[in-house]
Amino acid sequence: MRNIEAIETRLEISTLKARNLRFLDTKQWAGYAAMLTEDFVLDMGQSGNGPIHGRDAAVQATRVPLEGATSVHQAHQPEFEFKGDEVHVTWAMHDRIVRGPGQPSLTIYGYHQDRWLRVGGEWKLAALRSSMLQVDVQPPTTA
Repeated sequence: MRNIEAIETRLEISTLKARNLRFLDTKQWAGYAAMLTEDFVLDMGQSGNGPIHGRDAAVQATRVPLEGATSVHQAHQPEFEFKGDEVHVTWAMHDRIVRGPGQPSLTIYGYHQDRWLRVGGEWKLAALRSSMLQVDVQPPTTA
């Protein structure tokens, strides 16, 4: 990959990652799903029940725990590895999930490992693995 093409790809994928997380936090599920490949694989690591295969199943598995919660997902300091029409990116991540009264809230620190594929000229997220290094649980509120 030429240097200018690598820079353009970095910028494009960084913008797409930001949009992906915004769609997640604002619960724009159709837009979120449209950014994923049909055979998308979601692996939440130690917090999940194993990898989830398929875009629709992954969106549902993501949507259910965020219903009624306010979330802020952030990704920082990307490390890119280019393989033609496939790019692997590791992001430092910081997530905050605030649930309603009577439910604990979470602050999560760790890494996302993304696999992006160029499909029909567009970059799509094909896989995401979340590695959680620290999970802070805040006790439920009463009001």
